[in-house]
Amino acid sequence: MVDKKRTFIQAVAAFLQNAHIAGFFTGRIYDGGGKRICVPGLNCYSCPGALGACPLGSLQNAVSVWKFRFPCYVLGLMMFFGASFGRLICGFLCPFGFLQDMLFAVPAPKKLRTFRGDGYLRYLKYFVLLFMVIILPFAYKYTPFFCKYVCPSGTLSGILLSAADSRLRDIMGWLFTWKVLVLAAIVLASMAISRPFCKYICPLGAFYALFNRVSAVRLNVDREKCVNCGVCAEVCDMAVDPAASPNHTECIRCGKCVKSCPHGAICFTAFSKPVGARGVPEKKV
Repeated sequence: MVDKKRTFIQAVAAFLQNAHIAGFFTGRIYDGGGKRICVPGLNCYSCPGALGACPLGSLQNAVSVWKFRFPCYVLGLMMFFGASFGRLICGFLCPFGFLQDMLFAVPAPKKLRTFRGDGYLRYLKYFVLLFMVIILPFAYKYTPFFCKYVCPSGTLSGILLSAADSRLRDIMGWLFTWKVLVLAAIVLASMAISRPFCKYICPLGAFYALFNRVSAVRLNVDREKCVNCGVCAEVCDMAVDPAASPNHTECIRCGKCVKSCPHGAICFTAFSKPVGARGVPEKKV
């Protein structure tokens, strides 16, 4: 089921964050004033079209300098995004999330909603956030570990830059080859699993997940209308049950459950108290 309105919003958000069109032809990275501002989603600073900075890259750079200063601006901005929207950013504003959605729409022999070990793998992104984004960059100065060794958005940026500037192709070594393999694995997995990078690896999604239950924008379930029919759980690509936990940390608030509920029991709200399917405060699962 494709939500055309959401797809349009995702496409516009991706374009606005990468509107430096000339960069795709010249291979030159935009270095204007926009790069002082972090965009909400995962969008590499080095993308030839990027007009803003990636919050993950900015956070790593802030904690990896020799003379450490608490990253008030970057962390404060990320907390503002999280407290306002939670993982709705993942569902609507993240360019790499949009790419995964497009890949999942490609026909594949089998689509996997979940599998053995899926629940445990989802904790991996918190490990990546803690160690590769914070601890290791802090310990090894000027080394943004996640950007350097994992980030698929950065790899895409490198591919686009090398396509526009042949000189870059001559200096790419084993590290870039490794990252291309990581990107290829994510691309292939995205055709069979909805948003595997978001579910298992993305540290930005892990950060926003911490705010999902308290953010201003959230999902609510009307206790009078919900009959626990399970339709919302069946359509959820993130494999959560919105009726039981409408603000689960894995929910990217794509809105599929809202549109699919036959009784209109689920809706987006702002600044309201989280309510479970039976009209009581929702429980963590």
